Formats: sequence, C-alpha cells, structure tokens
Amino acid sequence: MSKLNPLAIDLAYRPESYFWAYDNHIKLASDIRGAERKAMYERAIEAGDTELANAIIETPELTHEERRAQGGIHPAWMGGEYLPKRQAQEVEIARITIASTTQDVTCIYAKRGKSRIYYRVVDEYENMTLEDRSRTSVKPLTLIELFDFFIKGWDLFCCLEANFGEHGYDRDEVQGFIVDASSSFYAEFEDLVRQRVDTWIDQRREESGCNELESDDE
Repeated sequence: MSKLNPLAIDLAYRPESYFWAYDNHIKLASDIRGAERKAMYERAIEAGDTELANAIIETPELTHEERRAQGGIHPAWMGGEYLPKRQAQEVEIARITIASTTQDVTCIYAKRGKSRIYYRVVDEYENMTLEDRSRTSVKPLTLIELFDFFIKGWDLFCCLEANFGEHGYDRDEVQGFIVDASSSFYAEFEDLVRQRVDTWIDQRREESGCNELESDDE
C-alpha cells in the first residue's frame, strides 16, 4: 500500500457549512447509520442502481427488531446501527469504521446553535470508548482541527496498538483494519487518516525494531 504525500492534503480546508443538505432536505450517505447499509448504498450509486439506493436512503435508521435481524446475518451488520440518535439540526460530519467483530463505528456529530457550532464524538457503547467528547466553534472546523478533535475524543492509535502491537504492525493489515474513514464535508478526511496511520506505523516499527529485522532479512 503506497504512502500519501503530506503536501497533497489541504489541512487548512474549511467547508462553508455543515447544514446545506439538512436545510435543503437532501439526504446524504452519512445519514445512514449502518456501516454495511452505507457501503451498500454507495455501491448502488456507483452501479447506477437508483432503486436500491433510494430504498436504503429512505430508511437511514432501523427499528430494534430490524437491527436484531441484521445482527443475525453476521455481527458485522450491527456496525453503526447502535450509534446514538442525532438531535434536531444535528448532522454527522465524519466517521471511522473498524474491522472489529461488530464493525464498530465512531462519529462526530455537529449541531447548529445561535452563534456557535456544537460538536460531539459518539460511539456505539454509550461513550465508553471515548475521552474528550465535545467542543464548539464559530466557523466549521478545518480538516486538521476535525482530525485532532476526533483522535482526542477517540484514540484510534490506541485501538490499533491493542490489535497490532504484538503482530509487527504489518502496513496492509493495519490499514485494512480501517474499513471506512469518510466525511460528506471533507473530501480528504480519509487521506489524512491513512497518512497519519502510515506515520504511526513507521514510528512503531522503528521503536520495536521491526524495520531493522526487515533489513537483515533482505
């Protein structure tokens, strides 16, 4: 897996608004809670299957019975379906999905106030995996502000360490553990996440001596 050029990512990018779709009653892929259903919707859009895409986007949230039925298909189908409900005028602005057994999803929600935007990081475990979970801003966050807030609230690197610390930090395996890093408002969010993960992999491999062992084998 090739590394991304850090100069190619606009860290200072700031969207004009998070609420244009909400205000115009436009439904986005990020409205779909479930990770598998969101991926299915995106594949349907790419394939031009508007009937399937419309059917999925019309049901962004499932009932309790529907969630149980999906979990019966495979535990991964539970991913994202147990995120907390968004409040009035609250939208999802970024998410990271990992390849855990239940394909856990962590998100940032943003809500419009009178003079500020209110953010919260949310998970599917009643915030049990989170730390610093909220902040505000007058304007939408820059890309790097969004990333830093996300990682401060939910430590992706701690999660990666727990899963790969004893397995040599194989780049493809670590990157493959991140099923989805996406945002309807920041086109380069996934690029930034994967770039920072690449940097973390290099640091951990160097600290653990994996790079030296690889050199000896060549």
